Amino acid sequence: MDEHARRQLASIAEVLTVAGADGIPVWLRGGWAMDFHLGAVTRPHVDVDWYCWSEDADLLATVLLARGWRPDPRMPAELQLDVFAGDVEVSFAYLGRDDAGRPTVGAGPWAGTPLPAGMLDAPPGRIGALSAPIISVPAQIEFKQMYPVWMPERPRRPKDADDLIRLRASPGPGRTGTTPTPPSRRAP
Repeated sequence: MDEHARRQLASIAEVLTVAGADGIPVWLRGGWAMDFHLGAVTRPHVDVDWYCWSEDADLLATVLLARGWRPDPRMPAELQLDVFAGDVEVSFAYLGRDDAGRPTVGAGPWAGTPLPAGMLDAPPGRIGALSAPIISVPAQIEFKQMYPVWMPERPRRPKDADDLIRLRASPGPGRTGTTPTPPSRRAP
């Protein structure tokens, strides 16, 4: 594991400490959610992606900024909370709730759109001694599959295809539990 990944893991630990102290639920999403599910860092990550409830975003921003984190001026705060811990980029996508209390997209043009059933019900993931709430593997798979459909201007990247292979092969309902080497990493 490289030094940037170590700093990203340190940021994850800090978010968990700060959020936990203030009773703010958070869930890892994206590549780090996959890695915590698999129990190891599988590839370099550009950033650390989370979910938080939209009503918790202001408090979360306040406590992180009080600890020296910096806001990312590239993203409007009404869409999601983007901050830096040193050179580590961290984003919190907002969650909303429908009338039945199920999670929905919490901000932006898709606000109110239902998110996958059971997405927030996954057991925590772990890397070493660090345990973190993660979104469910079926939700991770759905997002990786559907991003190019939902956002045609954002085609599937090779790392996303590799992540789909890892997630589909991981332990869980209907999965085998063996993680093959993704095709783009195999020797010719």
